[in-house]
Amino acid sequence: MVVADVTEATVAELNTKSPEELFRWSLEAHGGHAGILTSFQDTGCVMIDLMQKYAPGVRVMTVDTLRLPKETYALMDKIEARYGIEIERFLPQPAKIKKMVNQHGEYLFFDTKAKQEYCCQVRKVEPNSRALKSLEVWFTGLRRDQSEFRVDTPKAQLVAPDSHKLIKIAPLVDWTQKDVDDYMAEHDVPKNALYDQGYTSIGCAICTTPTLPNEDRRAGRWRWFNYLDDDNKECGIHVGGSGI
Repeated sequence: MVVADVTEATVAELNTKSPEELFRWSLEAHGGHAGILTSFQDTGCVMIDLMQKYAPGVRVMTVDTLRLPKETYALMDKIEARYGIEIERFLPQPAKIKKMVNQHGEYLFFDTKAKQEYCCQVRKVEPNSRALKSLEVWFTGLRRDQSEFRVDTPKAQLVAPDSHKLIKIAPLVDWTQKDVDDYMAEHDVPKNALYDQGYTSIGCAICTTPTLPNEDRRAGRWRWFNYLDDDNKECGIHVGGSGI
């Protein structure tokens, strides 16, 4: 099946399937053009474990911003060893980083939200777009309980980032944090060590901080902009349906 043949009826049917069924379907229908694109947060690690059980062969991909915490790099190595897979890593373009830093400085993301979003565009969104160009089915770790911005996220949808048509699937979209934690404990799924240090959402090292019990799970992202009263704590990958 090619994405061009996918109808809204097909998408509606996908929205009724379990995570296991979605992984099996993606491998059978799209083979090497199905992939998990993950930042190795807890939901992404659960997806990798499910994939290995029900659809080994689905690709595992990530964007390495060159600014990830050492704990995230250690987790990548652990997952490759545990599951016998090779993670495909997509990096930002050196020329674009050099231009950005020369114009705005190394820590431009502290200045304004616009500059923070520019940094994310260079380090995350553009490499993510390159990764997506090789996919027809894109598995993402979005969940509705992660933030107010994500409460209406569908399990499956057709998207067209950069005019490249894809089926975007969030197989665990209706799972709760307890569901994720319970699965990881029961199946001994490797997890990022930062979760034990109070982190609830993990991105780049400088732009991610721990959260307090009464805070939104993504409050630790770009914490210096919390005063803006803007709950759209997104890097740009999942904005406008173009979405990781």
